[in-house]
Amino acid sequence: MTTSRRLADHKSAKFQKNIHKRGAVPETAMKKPASYPVGPVVLGMFIFVVIGSAIFQIIRTASSGGMD
Repeated sequence: MTTSRRLADHKSAKFQKNIHKRGAVPETAMKKPASYPVGPVVLGMFIFVVIGSAIFQIIRTASSGGMD
């Protein structure tokens, strides 16, 4: 057998063996999806600032008597 024929047979056998393994990927090899793109502390600070500023705006509007 020539070297190229032997190499082709080896690659073909490796490919055929790999066909039977499709879908049987171990759990450790799969990527886990990220739970949150930002941390819980950053998210908490963002919510605190947004809700706090909204409450502050409502109190300021109510104390000034509505529209000026």
